[in-house]
Amino acid sequence: MRFFVLLFIGVCMFGCKPYQSVKMRKGQITYTEFREQQRSFSSKDGIIKYIDKGEGPAIVLVHGVPTSGWLYRKMIDPLVAGGYRVIVPDMLGYGSSDSPDGYDIYNEKNHAKRLLALMDSLDIEYWSHVMHDAGGLWTWELIKQAPKRIEELIVLNTLLFEEGFHPPIRFRPGPIAKTAMWSYRNGFTTNTLLKSLFKEGLKENTLNELDVEGYKTPLLEGKTKGMYYFFTRTCNLFPDYSLLFESMETPVAIVWGIHDTMLQWTPQKTKVANALKVSEEDIHLIDEKHFIQETKAEEVAYKILDFLK
Repeated sequence: MRFFVLLFIGVCMFGCKPYQSVKMRKGQITYTEFREQQRSFSSKDGIIKYIDKGEGPAIVLVHGVPTSGWLYRKMIDPLVAGGYRVIVPDMLGYGSSDSPDGYDIYNEKNHAKRLLALMDSLDIEYWSHVMHDAGGLWTWELIKQAPKRIEELIVLNTLLFEEGFHPPIRFRPGPIAKTAMWSYRNGFTTNTLLKSLFKEGLKENTLNELDVEGYKTPLLEGKTKGMYYFFTRTCNLFPDYSLLFESMETPVAIVWGIHDTMLQWTPQKTKVANALKVSEEDIHLIDEKHFIQETKAEEVAYKILDFLK
C-alpha cells in the first residue's frame, strides 16, 4: 500500500513535468554508448554485463538497488587515469544483465558467487573494491566466501547496520509487491518514481534526460526481479554481519553522503567505525545525500585514489 501512497505523492508533486532538456554536458555519454562498451560474462544463472577499462591493479565498483553500473559512469575515467583497471558489473537482475525468473537466485549469497565467478573469468585474483547501497550486502557475502581476495575496501553509503537503514519502501512478498514491480514497465509511473527517488537521494536533482535514461531503460525492460527480492526480503529481514566484521582485516575507507536519509550515517557512525576498524582520517563525509556518484563523482574518485596510494 505504501507504494501507491508514494506514487500518488509523486504524481501530485511532479506530474508529467520532464527532466531538464537534453543538453549534453562535456564528457557525457548516452546509455546506448555505455551499453556498447559493456562485455558479457555467462554465469550459471544468466549473462552478466560489465565494463572492463584501463590497465593496472584492478578496482571493482558495485552498485546497489535500484541502480546498475551506470551509477559509476562519471567515476570510471578518473580511476582509469589514476592507473587502475576498472571493472563495473551490472549485477544479475539489474541494468543490461539478464533478469531470470526466481527468488532466491537474487539473494546476497548468490550475487556474491556470481561476482566471484566474474573475477575468476577475468583471471583477477585480488582487487580493490568499492560498493554502494545494497552492494554492501553482496560484498559482505563475498568476503565470507573469499575473505582474502579484496585487498582494500571503500564504503559508499552502504548497508551495514539496521540502525542506519531507512528504506523508502518495504513490501511483503505477494501480489501488491509484484504489481508495484510490474508498474515500473510503464513510462509515466517510472518517471514519477525516479523523480521521487532522486528528490530523496540528491540535495538538488540536476539530472537531465540522458542521465535518467540509464536508470529508466532497465525498468522499462522489466528488470525488477532483483528489486522484488530486496524490497520483500532484505528490507524486512536485515542480515547481521557483526561476526564477519570482527574477523575482517581488510583496510577500509568510508566516503559517505552525510545528508542521506535512506542510509543515515549519524545513528551508526560509532558502531561502523569500531566494527570496520576505520581510522578517523579514512572517514570522509560528503555534502550530499545518497547518490554521491552523480554530483560528487570526481571528488569521490580522488578520495579513493588517495586511499589506495
